[in-house]
Amino acid sequence: MKIIDLIAGARPNFMKIAPIIDALRAAEACGGPLRYRLIHTGQHYDRAMSGSFIEQLCIPEPDINLEVGSGTQAEQTAAIMVRYEKVLLKQRSDLCLVVGDVTSTMACSIAARKCGVPVAHVEGGIRSGDWAMPEEINRVVTDSITNWFFTTSEVANANLRRAGVGDDRIFFVGNTMIDTLLKQLPRLRAPEFWNELGLEAGRYFVVTLHRPGNVDGVQQLLRLLQAIAEGTGGLPVVFPVHPRTAKNLRELMGGRASMLAPTGAGAGIHFVDPQGYLEFNYLVKHAKGVITDSGGITEETTVMGVPCLTLRDSTERPETVMVGTNELIGTDPAKLGPALERLMAGQWKKGGIPEKWDGRAAERIVAELVRLLGS
Repeated sequence: MKIIDLIAGARPNFMKIAPIIDALRAAEACGGPLRYRLIHTGQHYDRAMSGSFIEQLCIPEPDINLEVGSGTQAEQTAAIMVRYEKVLLKQRSDLCLVVGDVTSTMACSIAARKCGVPVAHVEGGIRSGDWAMPEEINRVVTDSITNWFFTTSEVANANLRRAGVGDDRIFFVGNTMIDTLLKQLPRLRAPEFWNELGLEAGRYFVVTLHRPGNVDGVQQLLRLLQAIAEGTGGLPVVFPVHPRTAKNLRELMGGRASMLAPTGAGAGIHFVDPQGYLEFNYLVKHAKGVITDSGGITEETTVMGVPCLTLRDSTERPETVMVGTNELIGTDPAKLGPALERLMAGQWKKGGIPEKWDGRAAERIVAELVRLLGS
């Protein structure tokens, strides 16, 4: 029997890890040699950012919670490494499987390799080329010490080959976050404020902003909000506010916390709390368009065929632009208006679905793990 540590610490991780848990359980039920230990680092520790996702995606309670809590990136990295190392010294696993590109991904990879435990990286090889993003540093560091890579695209494969990784360590499996989306599509449900805001399918926009370059500067954030309000043609705009953005908005608005409460029906930007997985993706699925600086949301909009405007100058998921419904607008608010004009005029591209984004990525991952670890 082989023990795999599944590492999850932040909200995006749970969407990516849920189908892997399902696939491991299915393999175990058929007498397979793999068992898992779910480790929650506690990087996202409040219910809004992780708890509701765990419940809605039917993820089991973690076997171990490192409970690192808040802190600077260095403080969180150090705390995760120290606490995960203690877990491994007490009971060593046979593999550390990390997903995505958050602090927990990098920290647990380092701790595992220093303890002699091999690392598998789900979503390995993606690159934005933007070193101002903490996630890019996490990706490069993690991939530099990873043993086996489970990739989402041929672009990621090419990135790894350029870095000197051999094909025998690269497994093009697809996208586990899309596994979760396709499984959960029938369960999506409208948020409680749907009727209160007078929302109608195809007659509103969804906005998410959390990257420092967009939300930390007073003028940048206000100019983006103004461009969004002016370019959405009087349609309602639903803005689930990330805790980082909420803090900055409160400061910008002189501490008026009421800015973040759902408002009445009608046009304008409606600030709402972070939504659960089922509610948020219901909003995305039925939106006229999504304006975001997130990477993962561009993948979901691509599969659901929803126009997506990304307020970034680069993306680690170019397939969402080359194949999907996403376009890079950049961080200049002046460029948002013309893009929204095209969308409102019905001139947005239709898009398609990237190769192997078919809901079976986790099955492929577990099949490879059985082959790699089972002998």
